Amino acid sequence: MILASGSPRRRELLRNLGVTFRVVVSGEPEDSPETDPARLAAELAMLKAGAVAALHPDAVIIAADTVVAVNGQLLGKPADATENRAFLEALSGRTHQVLTGVAVRSASGLNCEVERTDVTFRPLTAQEIAYYAATGEGLDKAGGYGIQSVGMALVSGIQGDYSNVVGFPLTLVTRLLRAAGVPVWGQLNSAHLAADSLPQPVGVSSA
Repeated sequence: MILASGSPRRRELLRNLGVTFRVVVSGEPEDSPETDPARLAAELAMLKAGAVAALHPDAVIIAADTVVAVNGQLLGKPADATENRAFLEALSGRTHQVLTGVAVRSASGLNCEVERTDVTFRPLTAQEIAYYAATGEGLDKAGGYGIQSVGMALVSGIQGDYSNVVGFPLTLVTRLLRAAGVPVWGQLNSAHLAADSLPQPVGVSSA
């Protein structure tokens, strides 16, 4: 089992699912001419999974990519504090979408789905924006903020999977991994469980 991501947040979340894995970073550039947020998230996740699978064809590979969009504008990872402030200004007082594509490649093929969560920021003052940008927390995160730490004070509401905003939607991840034959918390998907629970034939001896 390989996680095709260098994100410490994804490592922690996957570890919490009781999955044994190692990390292999794909090294693929995270750019594309695609402008639809959902299609972009899926495309980049599949690109990462494919790159690592080419080097490790016998492994189960899971990869993810998170995209943030507000009013049709894509917000990637800010290049510096100045761009981070611009991102926060765009998000202030608005609801934006966080979309994470999750791709799992195994012997049975490639499966990729996208999870969406709507996040609403409270109106931010110029001082709050400058303060948060100066922390540097948002520089390695899509949208320029991290909901799991200092950035949670920016958020007034969330609709959907919280772990998706962190960058790894665990409900989706669990389902895709189990479908690929990877136990999560020691359990496979319902189809495997149903097969395992079928009554076994009983031998009958003749007198």
